[in-house]
Amino acid sequence: MPSTTRSTAPTGFSRPSAVRRGTVRKRSLMAVGALATIALLAGCSAATDEEATASTDLTIGSVDLSSACPATVTIQTDWNPESEHGNLYELLGDEYTPDPDLKSVSGPLMASGEYTGVDVEIRAGGPAIGFSTVAAQMYQDTDITIGYASTGDQIAQSADLPVTSFMAPLEINPQMIMWDPETYPDVETIADLGKTDAVVRYFGGAAYMEWLIADGQLSRDQVDGGYDGTPANFVAAQGADAQQGFASAEPYVYENEVEDWAKPVAFQTIHDAGWESYAATLGVRSAELEDLSPCLELLTPVLQQAEVDFYSDPASANELILELVEAYDTGWVYSAGVADFSVAQQVELGLVSNGDDSTVGNFDLDRVQGSLDAMIPIAIELGTPAAEGLTVDDLVTNEFIDESIGF
Repeated sequence: MPSTTRSTAPTGFSRPSAVRRGTVRKRSLMAVGALATIALLAGCSAATDEEATASTDLTIGSVDLSSACPATVTIQTDWNPESEHGNLYELLGDEYTPDPDLKSVSGPLMASGEYTGVDVEIRAGGPAIGFSTVAAQMYQDTDITIGYASTGDQIAQSADLPVTSFMAPLEINPQMIMWDPETYPDVETIADLGKTDAVVRYFGGAAYMEWLIADGQLSRDQVDGGYDGTPANFVAAQGADAQQGFASAEPYVYENEVEDWAKPVAFQTIHDAGWESYAATLGVRSAELEDLSPCLELLTPVLQQAEVDFYSDPASANELILELVEAYDTGWVYSAGVADFSVAQQVELGLVSNGDDSTVGNFDLDRVQGSLDAMIPIAIELGTPAAEGLTVDDLVTNEFIDESIGF
């Protein structure tokens, strides 16, 4: 989810190899060097060794993944750390190791505070992987166990990069189209916006935009696929243009952090406009689903509970997210205000919820079928036709979901 980029990077940011939440400090490079020298003179290198192997000293709790899962469960996300990914960062306990070069963080995989016998590595996406798709990254690097997926992309990539999803952390896709309510006081929906002269900017090639055009809500001559992820064009248009964004971030950012705008925006999610494709689901390479089934049977309820735990008390995981954003230094700007707003907005808008039942993370199979029906002609138009005979069962499964876990 692109946002504003910063023009200068922070300097002198450092952290130890194993970090405890709440103890990280910014230091100048000179100070870090001085502290390192003192540590060496004091003979403290043994403490570093103990921190590096701390996970092996933990006692496995009520969930033991060690015999069913890889020693490290590696999860590839689709963007920089953000609160929409908070359920994953909830898996990390007090000890974890950020890798600013690889844009990843790893540590013991925890289930509600108990060690599970394996580690987890969470990798950033977007700029961290050269804006490659997650599916492409999964097939390029088979160390990745689980990757983010969206139903639309799964369909379009099914012929060459098939992915089967086993959990949907987000009930509703946060993707939205936003506009200036002062310029367009009578516009309440994307379809209303289509009746105006507004230019609608988005990242080119997005399947949802092809659907909005095919559905008659927007016209092709009013959309512009040149959105660059910054507020510059939106601000320069002084309210005349609309653009894509995340309902769980940009409304706060534009009102509180974009100084040249500093007022509310109006929006509608593409889900509410009718494009009900799941986003940011958790999936595996389809051919490996059977082999990973023993792991997923135990791991999926842990992931479900981590989501419930995060939205019940997001403070610790959000603190880690903010720390990682600064450490990775990709140009992504993400403040504590956005993180807090995101959690509240996700809950308020139902972006995270049990859906129509009492279970978090499961798929509505009829909804997936609807996405499949809508996406097949779009995939052909985009030049990425779906695999022959593709079915809902190829795209998603509820096999590993624990129906007793929900909000």
